[in-house]
Amino acid sequence: MPSISKSLPIRSKIQVYISALIKLIRGAGLTLSIRHAKLFIFVGRHVRVMNRQYLHIQRKVKFEDYCEIQGLSQEGLYFGESSTIGRGVQIRPSSYYGVGHIGYGFSIGKNSSIGPGGFIGCAGNVKIGDNVMIGPNVTIIAENHNFSDENETIKEQGVYQRGIEIKNNVWIGTNVTILDGVTVESGAVIGAGAILTKDVPANSVYIDKLSPFVRKRLSFK
Repeated sequence: MPSISKSLPIRSKIQVYISALIKLIRGAGLTLSIRHAKLFIFVGRHVRVMNRQYLHIQRKVKFEDYCEIQGLSQEGLYFGESSTIGRGVQIRPSSYYGVGHIGYGFSIGKNSSIGPGGFIGCAGNVKIGDNVMIGPNVTIIAENHNFSDENETIKEQGVYQRGIEIKNNVWIGTNVTILDGVTVESGAVIGAGAILTKDVPANSVYIDKLSPFVRKRLSFK
């Protein structure tokens, strides 16, 4: 966990420390209710965690205010050390009521973060690597609907899942949508508002959802 900025005045530092201490106390309560959870978890206000037996949480994980975690899944949910789940983020592998397909699950690596307002639909496997930065309001959906039969409703034709993988050292801008079957290779940068339907090469920049353009990140200045 990064050190607090030395430029902050004393009063601001005290406020930060008090807020962190309160979150740490809440985290201790959550740790006691989860078998596969380490100490020193930070939990904000009004955090909702369901089906806790499916969660695996390492040290220094932060769940910010109002985030919602639905644990019910085939393979569980894994939160790497010092990862952050931002304010209002929803992680859902399955229906709240356990009906229909039970989703695969989710993992996020160490030092990675999901910004405020994100939605992770992990009916198919969603795997996020280490040191990944995901901006606000990003949607990741590892599931798609079948719709080829015109004689049945789309809802009756069911779904399929190929999964999504975001590898190490990736930066994803605000309001990005990532759809099922996509792999984002290490070192990639995804511009704000992009819609990803295809794989993104390593060390590249992907921008403009209307006219997708990929270029090498290391040659960009």
